[in-house]
Amino acid sequence: MLRIRLRIGVLGLALSAALSVPVTTASAAPSPTAEERRLDGAVPQEILRRSGFDDAAPEFGRALERARSYAEARRVVAREGSALWRRAVDRAQGRGPAGGDLSRDDDRPLYWARLGMTREVRTWEPGFGLTQARRTALLDRLERASRGQTDIRYPQKGHLRRVLLTGFDPFTLDRDIRISNPSGAAALALDGTVIRTARGPARVETAVFPVRWQDFTEGTVERTLRPHLPYVDLFTTVSQGRVGRFDVERTNGAWRGGFPDNDDVSRTETVPVADPATQPQWTGTTLPYAAVVAARTGRFPVYDHTEVTEIPAGPGTGPVVRPDGPTPGSTARAGGGGDYLSNEIAYRATLLRDRLGLHDSLPGGHVHTPVLQFGAGNTDPAAGTVTDPEFVRNRLDIIAQTRSIVTVALSATERTRG
Repeated sequence: MLRIRLRIGVLGLALSAALSVPVTTASAAPSPTAEERRLDGAVPQEILRRSGFDDAAPEFGRALERARSYAEARRVVAREGSALWRRAVDRAQGRGPAGGDLSRDDDRPLYWARLGMTREVRTWEPGFGLTQARRTALLDRLERASRGQTDIRYPQKGHLRRVLLTGFDPFTLDRDIRISNPSGAAALALDGTVIRTARGPARVETAVFPVRWQDFTEGTVERTLRPHLPYVDLFTTVSQGRVGRFDVERTNGAWRGGFPDNDDVSRTETVPVADPATQPQWTGTTLPYAAVVAARTGRFPVYDHTEVTEIPAGPGTGPVVRPDGPTPGSTARAGGGGDYLSNEIAYRATLLRDRLGLHDSLPGGHVHTPVLQFGAGNTDPAAGTVTDPEFVRNRLDIIAQTRSIVTVALSATERTRG
């Protein structure tokens, strides 16, 4: 999810002003979003059918139709959203039926099934009437539950250490709608699992985030992580990065570079956070990157990635690439993880760590996985198939190496919970 430089044109697509106008009376149901409209394509439908997840949205829609009040609808979306997350986790971890011939490690059934469910809510016109504010609240409740964000729970007893890991949805779907995101697959594979480290066992809890600027502006990262960061032993945000390599990103920048998100919305601006007067241009990892890079964690090389793009302090200067991190007083234009949402989740998570006073005691930062590639001969989205043996092998290897990286990082750190 790295910075993508465009040589021609300026990306700039504003949200409709209608989204900011408060609605207090029942209104017509809106149309599906750009992200939801992709759902009707042949590839998403094949992925849903071959995983057995093609029943999720229709069954959810029927449950929603039976709701006779807003309170009932709230219960339906919370229950069914959480059930979808648990179903995806169970499938990824080998519990229950596979539902089809698509490999269990695949993160895409969850993504496309969720979009089917959000479209049901977005276009639903119940007899009791539904204000835009209440429809938005239902969508938010469904999103959070179906992403595992409300399902983060650690045992209260015992001596298990605690790890919090996040992944992302697939993205750049207009380039190749078959895309899977190995960070989301890793989140499903690791959620609720126990890993063995040199310092004892650790429980991993995970969540997945959308590839949408607006959700980040509205604080989805902080709302999800804030209750847990003071009590975990390590956290890492994870996303898909460069071809053929893992990167531990050393520095994160306070800049959005404008590449369109999954709703075809672009943002070019300073990362919007609470209390901007105290907002730093840069935040840094506290993961034990030297230990991770030195360890043999899997078939892909792992790098301590230090490069950033900055506007140096002083008048009349433009953006400069710095291989060894930012210089004093500079303005961010790209962190080690670029200027897209992977950099932003790393920036937000580490800024939250620092604002909670945990910089010196909590290991945390961002890891980029290799780009998940299809096999040779299956590179044309129009003619290729939705999966192949090399594609599955690559994803399984990335998941396993992500687990190994977390294991090494935990073994190299000692965290005393607050």
